[in-house]
Amino acid sequence: MTKPLPRIVVTAGEPAGIGPDLCIMLAAQPLDAQLVVIADTEMLQARAQALKLPLSTVAYDANIRQPHLGNGSLTVLNQAISQPVIAGQPNANNSGYVLETLKTAATGCVNTEFDAMVTAPVHKGIINDAGIAFSGHTEFLAELTHTAQVVMMLVSGHQANSMRVALATTHLALKDVPDAITKQSLENTIRILYHDLVNKFGIQNPRILVAGLNPHAGEDGYLGREEMDVINPVLAKLRTEGMNLIGALPADTLFAKHHLKHADAVLAMYHDQGLPVLKHASFGEGVNVTLGLPIIRTSVDHGTALDLAGTGKIEIGSLLAAIELAIQLTKSKPSSSV
Repeated sequence: MTKPLPRIVVTAGEPAGIGPDLCIMLAAQPLDAQLVVIADTEMLQARAQALKLPLSTVAYDANIRQPHLGNGSLTVLNQAISQPVIAGQPNANNSGYVLETLKTAATGCVNTEFDAMVTAPVHKGIINDAGIAFSGHTEFLAELTHTAQVVMMLVSGHQANSMRVALATTHLALKDVPDAITKQSLENTIRILYHDLVNKFGIQNPRILVAGLNPHAGEDGYLGREEMDVINPVLAKLRTEGMNLIGALPADTLFAKHHLKHADAVLAMYHDQGLPVLKHASFGEGVNVTLGLPIIRTSVDHGTALDLAGTGKIEIGSLLAAIELAIQLTKSKPSSSV
């Protein structure tokens, strides 16, 4: 039985950033899926006018599923915004609007109305300025879907030879990282990573390179004991179950070509250990994927770029790659009845 056309929901992110600009640019991109953008329709029209880009909008109807033709039209699920938007000037009073778009998209995915969600960037600082504790999409969606633990992974596109870098910890101050890496949390992270590489990416017996936390992977305890006390024991345990885990490896040489050549993914211990390498290799075309969720969620690999909002000086590559990967990942989902 042929699956229905994937329905991908896109959240426009911080309204004063480049998220709305990217969504408007999507109108000219044909895709083999239905796209539904969650945003304030009038805000999108105003930004399109400022960018001098043609845009027509169609109100979203859950009973209609049709491909995104790239003919200058966007299907929009209207979410009313609180305050007027000025490109490049975020307003904390619109933080509730931003979070509501995420809730609507995630809830629709949980209910199978949407097959996957793709998120444009949000501004963490502005949301926190509104008095709302927010450390990122990854943690927000985990709480919203009642998921005990998720894993953040960035992908350099979605081809077979992509670099995939997952994180044992995400948005933490560096001083808090060692205490956050426990045997249980690391084991859970590796199990989630392994499971989704097999079941969502279709990689059988994935080969995962695991970075050490300390310089030279601790150098037998002289530069730190986390490898000896936590990381290596977890790897040894999971290897007895048949997982193909290599490490703990020194992070300064792990990303050498001869290591990556036969690797399906890398597990870095903290945010800025792994992501600078991937972003150097593919910035503007990378995709952020949240593993472990009961839904499919991908995102761009960049921030809100407030200085570029409304200027027309941006590229759409990362958002397109995120949508294309989301479409690919929907192949492993059961068909929706919607």
